[in-house]
Amino acid sequence: MTDETSTMVDVSTLYIVPTPIGNLGDITQRALEILQQVDIIAAEDTRHTGRLLSHFGITTRTFALHDHNEQQKADFLIEKLVSGQTIALVSDAGTPLISDPGYHLVTRCRQAGVKVVPLPGPCAVITALSASGLPSDRFSFEGFLPPKSKGRRDKFTEVAQDPRTMIFYESPHRITDTLDDMLAVLGPERQVVLARELTKTYETIHGAPLGELIEWLNQDSNRIRGEMVLLIAGHRAEKDDLPVEATNAVALIAKELPLKKAAAIAAELYKVKKNALYKWGLDNLEQ
Repeated sequence: MTDETSTMVDVSTLYIVPTPIGNLGDITQRALEILQQVDIIAAEDTRHTGRLLSHFGITTRTFALHDHNEQQKADFLIEKLVSGQTIALVSDAGTPLISDPGYHLVTRCRQAGVKVVPLPGPCAVITALSASGLPSDRFSFEGFLPPKSKGRRDKFTEVAQDPRTMIFYESPHRITDTLDDMLAVLGPERQVVLARELTKTYETIHGAPLGELIEWLNQDSNRIRGEMVLLIAGHRAEKDDLPVEATNAVALIAKELPLKKAAAIAAELYKVKKNALYKWGLDNLEQ
């Protein structure tokens, strides 16, 4: 393995630079060197990034690039890159593009043949997953949940039978309502981990069956403060569980045929018991 301990920026290159999610000591030496040497730092919030740069004595010029102007400003930045300048892309915290701006710029750079160099570094998703105690061999990052209750419940219904660990971001002012919606769809026994204020003084990582987790949160209002990551254990199929594809098929076919016939057809298609599908239809479909 080559030991490369010093960094020199390349011309006409976009660097994707993760920044700390809380503890400033988590920034890498390479990230600091890149931020010091590039011509421009494209930042989600220049004031927020300015405080980080000031802490480390970096005086590189910043340029605002956020959700509301990224598509309009991407071409301007690509012109700078093509002309030989170097740019570092940062978000307010963590790795750019992970529920943060940067997708349009990186996509346009790829289309224009501009070199894109990613740096490894802080990411709340991976930080939370690594300490959650939930399976990490397969997981799904779902970003922020919808702001409205119906949207959240629809999302939880969509992923209810996903066997992977599922990871969401959530804000403190919605966490109580979100967990109530989760409870209505997934039930009180589903294992859920709440990770908040990661890498900060009041870092908390608490896992429990959902019903118990809600009780735990209600015991102390401080437990619903700060930036949050929610991790939900994947669905564990019981022996008698019906495949969701089979029940979906019954629901669809039963719109045109009697339930008993719909159950027989779906049972043949998915190799499950006809009586079990028929009973499911009686319990779940309007007759």
